[in-house]
Amino acid sequence: MYAAASSRPTQATRPALHPWLTRAGLTLEGPEPQHWGWRDQRGSLLQRNAGACSWLPAPLGSSRPTMAPGRPCAAGLAQFCQKLKRQKPLEDSAMETSLQRCLSTLDLTLLGVGSMVGSGLYVLTGTVAKEITGPAVIVSFVVAAVASLMAALCYAEFGARVPRTGSAYLFTYVSMGELWAFLIGWNLVLEYVIAGAAVARAWSGYLDAMFDHRIHNFTEAHLGVWQVPFLARSPDWLAAGIVLLASAFVSCGARVSSWLNHTLSAVSMAVILFIVVLGFILARPSNWGEAEGGFAPFGFSGIMSGTATCFYAFVGFDVIAASSEEARNPKRAVPLAVALSLGLAASAYILVSAVLTLMIPWHSLNPNSALADAFYQRGYGWAGYLVATGSICAMTTVQLNGLFCLPRIIYAMAVDGLFFEAFAYVHPRTQVPLLGILVFGALTAVVTLLLDIEALVQFLSIGTLLAYTFVAISVLVLRFQMASQSGSPSLAGSSLRAKEYSSFSDHLELVGAGHGPEPGRLRPALRPYLGFLDRGSPGAAVRRAICGLVVSAVALGCVLMLGHSVLHLPLWGFLLLLLCSGVTFLLSLLVLGAHQQQCLKDTFQMPLVPLIPALSIVLNFCLMLKLSYLTWLRFTIWLLMGLSVYLGYGVWHSKENWREPPGLVTARHAAFPDGRLEETAQDPGQAPAQGPGSP
Repeated sequence: MYAAASSRPTQATRPALHPWLTRAGLTLEGPEPQHWGWRDQRGSLLQRNAGACSWLPAPLGSSRPTMAPGRPCAAGLAQFCQKLKRQKPLEDSAMETSLQRCLSTLDLTLLGVGSMVGSGLYVLTGTVAKEITGPAVIVSFVVAAVASLMAALCYAEFGARVPRTGSAYLFTYVSMGELWAFLIGWNLVLEYVIAGAAVARAWSGYLDAMFDHRIHNFTEAHLGVWQVPFLARSPDWLAAGIVLLASAFVSCGARVSSWLNHTLSAVSMAVILFIVVLGFILARPSNWGEAEGGFAPFGFSGIMSGTATCFYAFVGFDVIAASSEEARNPKRAVPLAVALSLGLAASAYILVSAVLTLMIPWHSLNPNSALADAFYQRGYGWAGYLVATGSICAMTTVQLNGLFCLPRIIYAMAVDGLFFEAFAYVHPRTQVPLLGILVFGALTAVVTLLLDIEALVQFLSIGTLLAYTFVAISVLVLRFQMASQSGSPSLAGSSLRAKEYSSFSDHLELVGAGHGPEPGRLRPALRPYLGFLDRGSPGAAVRRAICGLVVSAVALGCVLMLGHSVLHLPLWGFLLLLLCSGVTFLLSLLVLGAHQQQCLKDTFQMPLVPLIPALSIVLNFCLMLKLSYLTWLRFTIWLLMGLSVYLGYGVWHSKENWREPPGLVTARHAAFPDGRLEETAQDPGQAPAQGPGSP
């Protein structure tokens, strides 16, 4: 049995609350309003904190409430800190939305495939095969797909349980708090803007190459060349026009975007099928032989380096979770679409890389246009035009899906009050966040036109990996979080007891409520042996284990990635730090595994928790440490800019500010083991419901 609290604002004048508080068992004391105080039925005296409009226990032995000097300021600071970590509660219905629920499982699957199978298939495979791995690029893609699957399962679970737009931003908001959520959303905005600009540049470059670079030469001849840091060598008008055209299609509604994505994805998949079939016909197994350097000429280290690069080929499945608010049946469609899209993308990358290295020797590949050049070398130059057609269709789908997802992240933040309210506007006919599409489509076009994308593209990596990390941590918090019990009131007419919860993740327990183990508690079989873990406050062991897991994962990543190259640790120091961080990591896993998890019916839940999220955290942080210092510096500057936006606007306009201030009517939803769901509201003029067991 579970319950959650939601609130409706009423008049907050203190005198209007007196009858209600009196009937609740409180008596008013004090001669003047500024010294009013309340004594509860047990005789405990409460005093009013005038600065924070809150009621606090009075000092022991006081006959009357007294005002403590400096208390309002301290209470105000504490209240502000509470704002930073407040979680988003559940709305009236997770399925109610101003957006249009029109996307099927097929639509979501093709959205994911279109986001993952883009320029990487036509450029990344040749680059990694020639410069990093050789034919073992196949192994790199397999390992990268498995690593991506760990993050994808986390997104699938959240997308099914929280069918709202916002992706990693929303998942962090409901489980970890407002400040972290805003920073994740802020990074997602940058990620999508730069990704859209980079894909548009690649699109225009591929088209320019088909016309013998005449477009580029014409631009430089008539507009000149710039020599300004962070700006492109020359403006790319074609790329900017592509972004604006894609924005226009996205603004027409989800149905139009989905139809266009279906068409282009079908063409792209047909071209990939053609490449695989013809490539295996032209295959020469001797190209993997010892005469050409063998299957893995760069060894194990080359395979792992290739894995780190290939991992980014699978970035894009988060668009499925971001679109869950427009899915018809998100509980079923989101997990299925994530699995199908990742499987299709992995199959495409593995098969194409196999035929590419079988057609010609890996050291003969052209990194810039490997597939087209491979067919040309085998005497099938006409096939290069089909490859170019497929690449343009694939990159167009990536562009469309990025511009489809970006305004929805902005919309989610604006609806929550953390970003400017104007971006929460939804067009009544197309049912899309129109202003977000227009403004951020134009911003992406400007970035595409002017900035040097190569200097900013590493932001894609660090922003994506950070989002993956926070989603994995959110899964752990959601699975093991023990709901904060605020009391056990009885409802009128019922002898069953209900527990009160206030966070979003607690309210999620209403799905299939009342059955299964209570999360955050030790498993019954282990209580005789590990009972000391429950001696502290409820859920303390789980919180410490999650914190220990994250800290040890960070330490483990630092030792593995920086121990020799940057820190120059001696062997004994390296082994000692590795042992300490590894043991802490394993102990944290064991402590979490000893506790019960949430078990929900009819909702997808990823297997092997906490192992898979923990491994995902370690992997993501290791990959983040492979990025350059300059990337971390730029990332820090961007975070500070986001922090200033949040502290200047978001924290003061957040919808959570008016959810439970003093003087609200509190509605509580209680779910009982017999399946009933009841709501009770406490009004100023009505005494709270009293049950048989109430005092």
